[in-house]
Amino acid sequence: MRRFHFAFKVRDIESTRKFYVELLGCKEGRSTDTWIDFDFFGNQLSAHVSDALGDLDYCGKVDSVNVPIPHFGCILEKAEFLEIKTTLEEANAKFIIKAQTRYQGLTGEQLTMFLFDPSNNPIEFKSYTNEEEIFM
Repeated sequence: MRRFHFAFKVRDIESTRKFYVELLGCKEGRSTDTWIDFDFFGNQLSAHVSDALGDLDYCGKVDSVNVPIPHFGCILEKAEFLEIKTTLEEANAKFIIKAQTRYQGLTGEQLTMFLFDPSNNPIEFKSYTNEEEIFM
């Protein structure tokens, strides 16, 4: 599978490092005083400091739930999803949507949760019941 690279805006390096490295367990890559790279579950995130963070639009309607657009995230194995869920709950993470099952009993059934990073970037974690249905 090919990896992706995603660059996004953050308020500061220190809170970003604490969230992605210390809380989520991402490996830190290169950094300067204005940007920092992470290994986000095998993909490259590049967080850049900005004073112009954008507004969110909850225009995404998925299974009757409004979700923020834009957002990014990761598809995990169920055990990894549950481990991260527990870690985030114990850290009192700021959830947009707490862990739940979406499309229960249907094609594409998945565990999903949305939360904010310290710069108010929405992140979704999900785990499919049947990974063959990811693109169905």
